[in-house]
Amino acid sequence: MKRLLIPAGLLFLGALSMNMEIARDLPSREWPEYLGGPDRNHYSPLDQINTANVSQLKVAWEFHTGDSGQVQCNPIIVGGILYGVTASNQLFALDAATGQEKWRFAEKNPSSLNTNRGVTYWQGDNGRGGIERRILFASGSYLRAVDALTGEVISTFGENGRVSLKTGLGESAKDKFVISNTPGTLFEDLIIMPLRLSEGSDAAPGHVQAFNVRTGKLAWVFRTIPHPGEFGYETWPKETYKNTDVGGANNWAGMAIDRKRGIVYVPTGSAAADFYGANRKGSNLFANSLLALDARTGKRLWHFQAVHHDIWDRDFPAPPNLLTVTQNGKKIDAVAQVTKSGHVFVFDRVTGKPLFPIRETPVMASDVPGEQAWPTQPLPLKPAPFARQSMTEADVNPHSPDRDSLLAVLKTMRMGYYRPLGLDYTLTFPGLDGGAEWGGAAVDIQGVMYVNANNVGWALKLNKTPDSDLLAHLSPGERVYTVNCATCHGPERKGNPGSGFPSLVNLNQRRDRPTVNALVTNGKGMMPGFPTLTADEKSALLAFLFDDEKKEAGAASSGAVRKRQPYHFGGYKKFIDSRGYPATSPPWGTLTAIDLNTGNHLWQKPFGEYPELSAKGVATTGTENYGGPVVTAGGLLFIAATLDGKFRAYNKKTGQVLFETQLPAAGFATPSTYEVNGKQYVVVACGGTKLSTKKGDSYVAFALP
Repeated sequence: MKRLLIPAGLLFLGALSMNMEIARDLPSREWPEYLGGPDRNHYSPLDQINTANVSQLKVAWEFHTGDSGQVQCNPIIVGGILYGVTASNQLFALDAATGQEKWRFAEKNPSSLNTNRGVTYWQGDNGRGGIERRILFASGSYLRAVDALTGEVISTFGENGRVSLKTGLGESAKDKFVISNTPGTLFEDLIIMPLRLSEGSDAAPGHVQAFNVRTGKLAWVFRTIPHPGEFGYETWPKETYKNTDVGGANNWAGMAIDRKRGIVYVPTGSAAADFYGANRKGSNLFANSLLALDARTGKRLWHFQAVHHDIWDRDFPAPPNLLTVTQNGKKIDAVAQVTKSGHVFVFDRVTGKPLFPIRETPVMASDVPGEQAWPTQPLPLKPAPFARQSMTEADVNPHSPDRDSLLAVLKTMRMGYYRPLGLDYTLTFPGLDGGAEWGGAAVDIQGVMYVNANNVGWALKLNKTPDSDLLAHLSPGERVYTVNCATCHGPERKGNPGSGFPSLVNLNQRRDRPTVNALVTNGKGMMPGFPTLTADEKSALLAFLFDDEKKEAGAASSGAVRKRQPYHFGGYKKFIDSRGYPATSPPWGTLTAIDLNTGNHLWQKPFGEYPELSAKGVATTGTENYGGPVVTAGGLLFIAATLDGKFRAYNKKTGQVLFETQLPAAGFATPSTYEVNGKQYVVVACGGTKLSTKKGDSYVAFALP
């Protein structure tokens, strides 16, 4: 480990400044927390780079991690040090002015190479009259703590520097997939942790847990699937809380915190399994809910459920934004939550009262046996949706050579607002990645929200689940594959690269057996692990994947065909043409400014382009995009995120592009902006990989010359 030497006086001043900013929740001139601050507003008060000079931006430094692949990290900057993670979740510290590495921490035997969106910085009195600084981050199923100045393990935290993220989930979660992709949220000496779980019937419960930052001890748990006697218990079948075949309702997207009031705002995801809920009849609190919890105790203060009995995987995709709006001449502290469906819900931060009308809207019933879709869903009447909500025949991509065949396919699909999935394809708008996605929205101090969105439809369906007799003719490995893997990678192992699921055909030419065995057990990136598979099941599965099952066969245990519902999800499929372009007319990606004081849209622009289409004279189409924007007092909106791999700066008032440049690989991450020695920088992680883009391994920082 490299040691960092900083004069004690500078350390004291930096700590004092940091403590004052946290205490008052002031926008920092650095970037001390995930998405900029506790409000998750992606906002910076810096204005050295502004609308008049942003066109002069140059690369200030580029740091190569040596570890290529998808990176979603929003780095934090504290005391002139940048903290980030690599594609395989190695933690590093850089000189934020030069990009020079100071230290790196890598697990000796990593249990999971989870994609991590960032880390959490904490500092406090060390009990000896000094300041202690820690970086907390998730590694596999553990929360880790290391010294922020050296990268050395804090051995007094938990057991030798780590605490299990399963601690407060109960015995049923012991052997289940539990990791975290998003940094924890700090309140005093507590860190409140998001969780990512399986999305099938083997999911762990998604309870919200707070751990003591100093000791690692569990401080409190809020059960998102209530136990008997707890509020919301009656919204589930009586035995659901035992976590036998229903789990989830987890916060995976992150949280926002009002430290002055001691309230943490927690958006939760859908219950698992995602798309067929016959075994969880009811509205299913607290899945798909925005929870306001007492940050000290975990006590529920208020909640709002955005999707009742979710069977569309419409989980909240990003942390909420905390802002102040003006209505009827009165200032109101508010919380705003973006959704995958392209809506924004806005509430009084203290009472939970909606600031714009929300109507319970009647929706279609399910025609799949056993399913009981909820009869209504909440629809905000304002602001208007920022993403496409439906598709008509007139909306078929006019630039596609397959227009006639796309039109024919469209006519066979089921459509409608919150239309339950059936045995034929249902066209879902926006698709399962949103609308809004995990990059989230930026909000400036005027109360204007800036949100990027996808406008790509997904074709979804349910399939009847084969019973044990029908699976019996399959080989042991194919049986395990069919039950656990075919939903994403397809029954023929061809994958769906356009939806992010690679082909597994000829896997033996690209991967060795130990590597694949580790991936199946622990997961990697956005792929979940399957720790509940037995050794025999994994052996059979690998023999099937490596096309040598006949040599290694041997029966897989009956556990490969775990308890399943009579219907299951038929797989992830985007509605695209033969060239891979969306079947809908453009724009396929948008950037929208919404005044949350009035609920009115200020502007919306296509976001991103396909150069090959632009060369043919096709107007800017927008592209799919992942990663959020940053807004500054300099009047700018910085964002990468697009499939075309560009980094752009917009005039936040008009949406005009003022600067753009090609990144070394697509920046599917939210940038950070900060000041060091009086100079403003903007940095973004460039890992590419997603959407079949080229891999990268760098963080690139820009500044004025």
